[in-house]
Amino acid sequence: MKLIYHPLVLEHDTGTHPESFRRFNYFDNLEALPDAPDGSNWLTLVHPEAYVEMIQHHAANGLSLDGDTNTSHRSYEAASAAVGLTLKAMEQRDFALIRPPGHHAYRNEAHGFCLFNNVAIAAQKAAEEGKKVLILDFDGHLGDGTMDIFYHTDQVLYWSLHQYPAYPGHGYGNEIGEGPGKFFTINNPLPPGSGDDVMWHAVEYMFVVAEQFNPDIVAVSAGFDAHQFDPMLQLRATGNFYYRIGKLLAQTFPGKVFGVLEGGYNPEELPKCVANFLAGVNLEPALPFPETPTASGLRVWETYEMHLHTATGALAKHWKF
Repeated sequence: MKLIYHPLVLEHDTGTHPESFRRFNYFDNLEALPDAPDGSNWLTLVHPEAYVEMIQHHAANGLSLDGDTNTSHRSYEAASAAVGLTLKAMEQRDFALIRPPGHHAYRNEAHGFCLFNNVAIAAQKAAEEGKKVLILDFDGHLGDGTMDIFYHTDQVLYWSLHQYPAYPGHGYGNEIGEGPGKFFTINNPLPPGSGDDVMWHAVEYMFVVAEQFNPDIVAVSAGFDAHQFDPMLQLRATGNFYYRIGKLLAQTFPGKVFGVLEGGYNPEELPKCVANFLAGVNLEPALPFPETPTASGLRVWETYEMHLHTATGALAKHWKF
């Protein structure tokens, strides 16, 4: 797995917003693709034409979509390039270093810094080709847009690890999908203060479901705002966690994994977290940026286990634990 990138994604100008081009300031020696992949032809796999036109209109006039989600004159082009890079990453099993992020974007609504749902468009494309897709979202926020898009299908298994309570305010363990999609949404709510120990327990405990699902493609919504030094949340993951999860995915699902950037708002730490994740996926013997593992307090463990029992109690009617 390698990074794929194009500077067009920097043209989404959000001013002094935390989700800005400054997130990429500390990446060294980024090699840009010669041309920006244009994902505009694939947007309607997920988003209605009227929504795409609304994004174009807002971008052309530099209008905000909500209190957290801004646009500028080239935002539509940047967001289309982000989709194109995500599709290319799926094709090549690489990591799309993109912005704006996507996992809070619903079919008809932009939220949480997100315009188009990059990973959902890629997953929908694969699903329409007859493939089963696992989306593992370890961004520290629930990818509520992605969850909503696939809440009623059994062809895409959506699994989120996220701080709870936190934006967007839901993602509890008993939210497991509906209709044909019942049991194909997994929520791992993590209390504020959760460290490497709790977060890794969540991964190991629920990973048996991913193995039983036996996906053809594993799409990783890779946000890094669960890192202990990220300003947006109160989770305490270290870079070690991202290395371990990358390694586990590569060993279990060889040749099936690709990644797409979501959150991560400490510009100095973001490149280190991405490098650690890539090192894990590439089965490198050591992580590039080790940190001292973090441990969680007793109250955090008690709250986490309550959430976990809720989730497994609902899911155990279909999956084996």
